[in-house]
Amino acid sequence: MAKVIIFGVLDTAELAHYYLRHDTEHEVVAFAVNREYIREDSFKGLPVVAFEDVETLFPPAGYSFFAPMTGRNMNRNREAIYNQAKAKGYQFISYVSSKATTFENKIGDNCFILEDNTIQPFTTIGNNVVMWSGNHIGHHGTIHDHVFFTSHVVLSGHCNVESYSFFGVNATIRDYTHIAQGTLAGMASAITKETEEWGIYIGNPAKKVPGKKSYEAY
Repeated sequence: MAKVIIFGVLDTAELAHYYLRHDTEHEVVAFAVNREYIREDSFKGLPVVAFEDVETLFPPAGYSFFAPMTGRNMNRNREAIYNQAKAKGYQFISYVSSKATTFENKIGDNCFILEDNTIQPFTTIGNNVVMWSGNHIGHHGTIHDHVFFTSHVVLSGHCNVESYSFFGVNATIRDYTHIAQGTLAGMASAITKETEEWGIYIGNPAKKVPGKKSYEAY
């Protein structure tokens, strides 16, 4: 059991608080946000503290950190907080739902994996990965750091997903596909070929949106 500080006070942080309270032995002790965004001094009955000062109030030796943020800026906003909290000396927990099927695969830190995800055997998941409810992650795959799956994504077997990628609801990826860094797979897209870095892909079969990078769209 760890005493945990959650980053944020919006929906994702509220959900994280709920899941940690009801599905783990961890104790949430506070929320942290950047000082400029503090509007109230408490949330869910717990203190809200400035992220800039968090290590003085809750020293890393006695507390862990969790930053289950959205995929904005192609997961780079979440990556920035992850790296800053690491630099402060914090260890990160991960939340993996007791209602997810994981087969004891390797899962990194600061992951937020919700109910009804099926992660088949021989799959590796990196750090700072979010999997919303109900995804199928195929066998013998690799998911690198700072990736976001929404819901009902099918990632077939032997896929290699590079960092900063984002998958919209009902996206489907063919087996043995390499998903390049920063790929944005749009809602209901069907990706059957290797993608290009920071590309946006929509449709069935998915086609790359010309002249626009994923970080310009999301």
